[in-house]
Amino acid sequence: MGSLGDASAVRKSVLPNGIRVLTEALPEFTSATLGIWVENGSAYEPPELNGISHFLEHIFFKGTERRTAKEIAEAIDGVGGVLNAFTGKEYTCYYAKVLREDLPLALDVLSDLFLHSTFLEEEIERERGVILSEILESEDSPDDHVHMVFDRAFWPGHPLSLPITGTAQTVSGMKREHFLRFLSERYRPDRILVCAAGAVDHDWLVDRIGQAFGHLSGTTPKVTTVTPAAKPALSLIERDLEQVQMVLGVPGLPHTDDRRYAAYVMNTALGGGMSSRLFQEVREKRGKAYSIASFLSAFRGAGYLAVNAGLGSDAVVEVLEVVRDELGKLMREGLERHELERAKSQIKGTILLSLESSESRMSRIAKNEMYFGRNIDPAEVAAAISGVVHGDVVDLSRELFSGRMSVALLGDVSEVAIDDALLSPA
Repeated sequence: MGSLGDASAVRKSVLPNGIRVLTEALPEFTSATLGIWVENGSAYEPPELNGISHFLEHIFFKGTERRTAKEIAEAIDGVGGVLNAFTGKEYTCYYAKVLREDLPLALDVLSDLFLHSTFLEEEIERERGVILSEILESEDSPDDHVHMVFDRAFWPGHPLSLPITGTAQTVSGMKREHFLRFLSERYRPDRILVCAAGAVDHDWLVDRIGQAFGHLSGTTPKVTTVTPAAKPALSLIERDLEQVQMVLGVPGLPHTDDRRYAAYVMNTALGGGMSSRLFQEVREKRGKAYSIASFLSAFRGAGYLAVNAGLGSDAVVEVLEVVRDELGKLMREGLERHELERAKSQIKGTILLSLESSESRMSRIAKNEMYFGRNIDPAEVAAAISGVVHGDVVDLSRELFSGRMSVALLGDVSEVAIDDALLSPA
């Protein structure tokens, strides 16, 4: 394999107010990606304000004391860069990717929108309409909507079950004072990371962040979180669609669980690509779905392993049988040697390819800091993947697949009959 990176290239400094600055300097890169991360997302929102983190992310781009929304966009577009943001369940990120010589501009724009946004009433109302349209679009998109149905049924009543965008009801009720109060409470220095990767100088960035962000103070009030209890559920949502969208899953591992490497290998072999068991059996051998894949969702205290597919209503029961049987085979037999080794190579190859992107590297060092409090370099991950053995996969499979699966189906499901025996791997 090629080089998996140099851990010494990642540096971390903590400003006096608690803001963490992390960089991975890669002088050979022509680009740099800079991100301002906040350890805050929909999992930390009260139910009545579900979606406020995502709404707030949008408003940051709608004008500052120095720039209009158009001028914010023009500043980075004008140098061929990328300016964007995203909100997850446990974090929000505002980032820019630019050429090395444009990094000072990117820092100026990001700092400006993060620290000096005006939150004008007319901009809030305009963006409310945009987000309501986004919510409607996701509800009209079957492959998106079925995941929301699954989450709500899988972790009922827990913040992790709620949509990142919020609902039409919660978004419609949000006022300017809600945003300012939420910002004051949740966007404090102890929850902020500034991360950069690529053509960046660590000392320069620390100095500039200290100048721009040094005035921030305070700490974020602790939010009491409860580990969600998964509830096996069967959700059938009737829609007039050409295909049935399916998600089925079982409780998985939290983000920091030491067994995550075995989970990566198991998931890759099960449904992580065109060579995986599920793709080969369902798509190639039986022709019952255009696509089928498995995936892992992991958070601080919980996670799940799930399978999603789009298929005809007449194939639902057969595909459920295939998934049930494949999970049962993993419990009884694990992976064949060639499958185990291929999955390991596939994961390590994916790691290598991601290292070619300054954006991917920036995201990696940020998530390592948030979840582990230290840098985990790619070589360490590769070594852990290489160390996964047959017994690890069998033991984990038996733990995760021993209960009843949760299933969400969206589409023409009026004639679909799901027997309980289909929902328990054997």
